[in-house]
Amino acid sequence: MTDDPSRRKVLRNTGVLAGAALITGLPAGNAAQAAPRGEQPPPVVALPAGRLLGSREGGLSVFKGVPYAAPPVGALRWRPAAAHPGWQGTRDATAFGPSAPQPYREGGDQVLGTHGSPPFDEDCLTLNVWTPAADGAKRPVLVWIHGGGFISGSGSMPGYHGDTFARDGDLVVVTVNYRLGPLGYLYFGEEGAGGNFWLTDQLAALRWVRDNIAAFGGDPDDITLAGQSGGAFSVAALAGARPKGRPLFRRAILQSPPLGLKVPTRAESLQRTAQFMDILGAKDVAELRAVPWPRLVAATFEMFGRTGRWGYWSTPFLPVLDGVTLDRDPAELLLGGAGADIDVLIGWTREEANFAFGLSEPYAASTKDQVLARVRDTFGNRAGQAYTAYEEARPGARPVDVLMDLISDDLFRMPALAFAERRAARGRPVWAYQFNLPTPAHGGRLGAAHCLELPFVFDNFDKWSQAPFLAGLAPRVRDGLASTVHAAWISFIRTGDPNDRPVPRWNRYDRDSRATMSLDSVTTCVDDLAGHWRRLHQQAVP
Repeated sequence: MTDDPSRRKVLRNTGVLAGAALITGLPAGNAAQAAPRGEQPPPVVALPAGRLLGSREGGLSVFKGVPYAAPPVGALRWRPAAAHPGWQGTRDATAFGPSAPQPYREGGDQVLGTHGSPPFDEDCLTLNVWTPAADGAKRPVLVWIHGGGFISGSGSMPGYHGDTFARDGDLVVVTVNYRLGPLGYLYFGEEGAGGNFWLTDQLAALRWVRDNIAAFGGDPDDITLAGQSGGAFSVAALAGARPKGRPLFRRAILQSPPLGLKVPTRAESLQRTAQFMDILGAKDVAELRAVPWPRLVAATFEMFGRTGRWGYWSTPFLPVLDGVTLDRDPAELLLGGAGADIDVLIGWTREEANFAFGLSEPYAASTKDQVLARVRDTFGNRAGQAYTAYEEARPGARPVDVLMDLISDDLFRMPALAFAERRAARGRPVWAYQFNLPTPAHGGRLGAAHCLELPFVFDNFDKWSQAPFLAGLAPRVRDGLASTVHAAWISFIRTGDPNDRPVPRWNRYDRDSRATMSLDSVTTCVDDLAGHWRRLHQQAVP
């Protein structure tokens, strides 16, 4: 493992933190005895695993790099998350832990910029907490799971910092790191063992929150689990967990969940694992455990080439229906059983697929015949009719525009609507939205792309200065919509209802109105907003 100065450290009973008082002899919550007069002391909490020293930032108590599971290294690589052994003395929780190993390029891409930055390390199973105060107030809790196509991201990314939600909503906010790419998603089919190591990490983190969040001023019985893209997929996958006879969270926010993904079977996942092992020349998992993680991550690039299909969003690593950690499509887990009682807010952006395809020169040169062949995968012998419908919806549309709208519908919008339909039919609460505000960046080619709603949800554009896709947004429109979206999310987290004073009336999605909130420069609730496309896809039987 790398030895980075930002890594967590334990302050032993003889230690003194530079610039602060000796705190290890003080009871948790009583560090004020050691603070210089007139200064607010650093917060300290006592947990079953040991004590933590946090920091005060902008009026909040913040704890970073808190381990929630044992480091998944050595023999624990490709094993379910295991309990952390704890520590002696007081652990310094003033610096973020390393992000999960992932591909990285300085400066990032043309859309999002960077999405996860060094340092990286396999010893990455940590979380971060923002709270107004580590007291007994029992505040609602928001747990955020980042997305990133199952290969990138981090709970410590500035855009995901929990300060705005904690401060504006009087919430306790937790962000989580979990294993990504080959370290989190490879499946080996070992006797009696499952896969989805990423899911075991997230489950361990949720259990940690349930067992420890009261010490940070949070209510373990009032948890909202939220995520975007792959993180939203995770939220659904966790809905079936019911340890000790009760669900681990009360509410769910699913932003752009890729519910159109076909989750591979065990046999299909083993084929992908064989491809990965072939790239590295490893004959079994024992040999693969000896490969340094940078080589594993480097092999991801070749996996893109081996697993990609023209006209489909590339996902070299995927969850698996292993029958142990996941036995059905995640959306099903929010429709019945433990997940049926969870309040749900779900939505998508209007041009999701423009994120991956809108700036691609090869796709810009797509022909109508190429796109028709891809449309045929969804609509069969009705492909010509469907192509015309998409083409006419955008005057002057190029073949690639038809393709991107189709992918957006196949992977995100239509399966999200189908989920809302089924949940509403069962009388379960669900609110739906479509994020419509386009970005003028890159000449408008991105539209309202995947991920664009994120800085509006967190209302923290200062933390997204590296993101090219925000260039050119009018500040007045941008900030007005962000205020509305942020307030609606806070209201849902606190009450299970997104309606709040600055938010236009947001009706629940039901089978009569199919109400969907259109988040745009003018925000309004629209009945059956995607009705034309929903009906078109309902007839899509290849």
